[in-house]
Amino acid sequence: MATIVPFTALRPQAQYAKQVASQPYDVLNSKEAKREARGNPNSFLHITKAEIDLPEDTDVHAREVYEKAKDNLDAFIQREVLFRENKPCYYIYRLVMNGKSQTGLVCASSVDDYEDDIIKKHEFTRPEKEQDRINHISATGAQTGNVFLAYKNVAELDALIEKWQEDKKPVYDFVADDGIGHTVWVINDDRTIAAITNIFSENVNHTYIADGHHRAASAAKVRLTAAGDTEGANYFLTTLFPASQLNILDYNRVVKDLNGQSREAFLQRITENFEVKTSDSAFAPRQLHDFGMYINKCWYKLTAKPGTYAEDPIGVLDVTILQNNLLDPILGIKDQRTDKRIDFVGGIRGLGELEKRVNTGEMQVAFSLYPVSIQQLFDIADSGMVMPPKSTWFEPKLRDGLLTHLID
Repeated sequence: MATIVPFTALRPQAQYAKQVASQPYDVLNSKEAKREARGNPNSFLHITKAEIDLPEDTDVHAREVYEKAKDNLDAFIQREVLFRENKPCYYIYRLVMNGKSQTGLVCASSVDDYEDDIIKKHEFTRPEKEQDRINHISATGAQTGNVFLAYKNVAELDALIEKWQEDKKPVYDFVADDGIGHTVWVINDDRTIAAITNIFSENVNHTYIADGHHRAASAAKVRLTAAGDTEGANYFLTTLFPASQLNILDYNRVVKDLNGQSREAFLQRITENFEVKTSDSAFAPRQLHDFGMYINKCWYKLTAKPGTYAEDPIGVLDVTILQNNLLDPILGIKDQRTDKRIDFVGGIRGLGELEKRVNTGEMQVAFSLYPVSIQQLFDIADSGMVMPPKSTWFEPKLRDGLLTHLID
């Protein structure tokens, strides 16, 4: 069964919460982070993307970046922007986007569960991205990145969390500049904490990483080092959402070139495995096995031909079909994790972002995909298989800085 525990969070004073809360470190590059934090000395980006406070030519993986992150974290505590809770607690975190809300339980999950596959994965990780967070956690003594976990609904737990929200006042309640609402409650009652722990341990066999594979892998590896030789390092920061509340967005692709082919030859080769039709407007697929394609200021609808793909949990995914029937054989992209010719665009950015990337000449062709379902994610993780990279995009994102787990 899955193990969760309350933890003693490092968190902002209420008057600073909106200033501190920042987008996750891995959705912004250094220039975007610097622009986002400009004029806000309390932005948590000064900790998660500390290179923004160093000369622009500083390598983002240089030792001084992690040292600066530690200095900035200490400064936030000294200035009393952040304080440490006086006891281990659970936390409720509600996000509201476009009128739809989802509510998660913030807790510390067991590293043992991660290593024993009680916490299910569906993606491979990249060593360089792992090492970045290993260095960051080791330098700061803090897990600043929240791992987004899903679980199959437990009615008793859902009811308990809902009642706490009705009866108690939140400690944070604000709308960020992007229009997403963030509300946090502290569960500090010992009986309620014990009830949550027991309900979870008795009813939840597995949790599933929705977003944060690198953060989870890094936390597990830090435990193996001297820097992780503390009880806190046996757990990592997670927020657990019931599956019924989650919505996966599309995760689209853009490619730099046509692999030496003319547009005419490229389009002709596509017809071997796909039905191809022009579209009068930007095409967002409404069902599995349909794809949008944008090239030379024109949208196309592609439909995978029957018999051109496998029916197993991985083979039936549209990201797999696109890879096996187009990206690899026609565009020569063998490994999406390492090939520099391909990039990925989260569905939250809209199809206009795909058009922009192609129209500027940066990319030659873009593809829009139908989103993976949460049930597909569960099925694949349960089977022990791994999705192709960049298969899922979850929105809204948890903000960094509102709740941090210290491992010392």
